[in-house]
Amino acid sequence: MGYRIRIAIPQDEQRIRELFKEMLQTIYHTEDVKGYESGYLNRYWTNGEERILVAEDESVVAFLSIEVHHEPEADYAYLDDLSVTERYRNIGIGSALIHEAEAYVQEIGIQHILFHVEKSNTEAFRLYERLGYKIFRDDD
Repeated sequence: MGYRIRIAIPQDEQRIRELFKEMLQTIYHTEDVKGYESGYLNRYWTNGEERILVAEDESVVAFLSIEVHHEPEADYAYLDDLSVTERYRNIGIGSALIHEAEAYVQEIGIQHILFHVEKSNTEAFRLYERLGYKIFRDDD
């Protein structure tokens, strides 16, 4: 499966919304999930520092959003909502998206990257640990 990674554009929004719901259904093992609020993704279309990366084959098959936070203690990037459609899992797309995000974050001068992972999402935990990330805070 050949895919390429690129920055998302507004025309990708519907597919990103579908992938987000698929991710939630996988994590929570239910079809009954709520998608993004209306307008939630607009912040990524303003050409600021925040962006969404997508992997596309014949269509968008995965995405990762990058939020940029400038705080007095430290600037950091929050990588959120990594979703790879089921057929494309376990071939390195998630890792490739994270590596692309890491390169971008470094390019804009940010040293720290955070993820939020549901405890039940053991596959995500394994991926992040394999990529060298450590648990920073454990919230119940």
